[in-house]
Amino acid sequence: MKICMNETVTIKQLADRFQLSERLLKDSNPSLQNEQIPEGAIIEIPGWRGVNSSSSIGKFINIADIKKVEPITKPVIQPKRHYHFQSLVNDIGTLKAFYPFMKERIIGYSVLGNPLIELIIGCGPKKVHMNGSFHANEWITSAIMMKWLNDYLRKLVLNEYFSSKPVREFYENITLSYVPMVNPDGINLVLGSHETDVEIRKQAIQLNGGSTDFSNWKSNVRGVDLNNQYPAFWEIEKRRKPQKTPSPRDYPGDRPLSEPEAMAMAELAKRSLFDIILAFHTQGEEIYWGYLNYEPEVSELIVKDYERASGYKAVQTIDSHAGFRDWFIKEFRKPGFTVELGAGTNPLPLSQFDEIDRKANGIFWTTLFHFS
Repeated sequence: MKICMNETVTIKQLADRFQLSERLLKDSNPSLQNEQIPEGAIIEIPGWRGVNSSSSIGKFINIADIKKVEPITKPVIQPKRHYHFQSLVNDIGTLKAFYPFMKERIIGYSVLGNPLIELIIGCGPKKVHMNGSFHANEWITSAIMMKWLNDYLRKLVLNEYFSSKPVREFYENITLSYVPMVNPDGINLVLGSHETDVEIRKQAIQLNGGSTDFSNWKSNVRGVDLNNQYPAFWEIEKRRKPQKTPSPRDYPGDRPLSEPEAMAMAELAKRSLFDIILAFHTQGEEIYWGYLNYEPEVSELIVKDYERASGYKAVQTIDSHAGFRDWFIKEFRKPGFTVELGAGTNPLPLSQFDEIDRKANGIFWTTLFHFS
């Protein structure tokens, strides 16, 4: 919500009137350079809107009269749907309008030129990263992640608690990096989005054995498995994978980091030096946490908390290499987790959305709690 100031106030006075922290107010208005807000200034008030209005933009003249506005207490997006790239873009736009302290950054581009979007929430020294949809037919992870994000933003404004901590402590102590959709081209292909290039779609049909049913397609749009692209004993996966050419699934490419999506994620990790990463996949209700004993001891303590929070099973070792998590653990010797959401056969149906959310949202919150 935008308001036009009709008096000069301090940032603290304005924050108090809207029951916000000064940090949330400042981060929503980066142009504020001093502690006083002058008369006539246009200010973003995160998480508030006019009564009986769905608009996030309005003019509120009398700053002392807060009866005409109210805090947002319900979700402003509904990601429980077939979640293609445009769904993500639209929902990010909505969230930014209501919660302008959330920042957006493009970390790279997909094969077809779709931006790979990182969302940044918080200002703390601890750096937490979460991502989803490395695999195209696991698009439900993007939808789930956006649901969690909406919950977090709303709780920040309302100053709610998780366990014994106010959620605003998470914001002050953690910088959360969020990449909900690593593989936008592949997801659009799986969900039949009109955005997929006609010629690229023809090539994909050929790779798919002539079928237009892409529901089992895991790869990016040119047939490379993005989670088999990382230089963590990549050559082992290359040698033993039966797919020797581009394929709907499991082809690791001609070399590590050949794909722009995989490269963008690697560069993000190198640049940001995260303290922990979580990669959300489907399915199996398992949490993979070790990699050839490169993982730090704290990883076991964290994953036990995840087990308690979700009921998922912790698995230290699997016979797999070249994944993003594998590479992160090997490269940085920091905690990394692959969380297999849900149970059944990919692609998981939307009917599982609520059950996945109920079980696994505790992993999201436990991570923030642990690092705050």
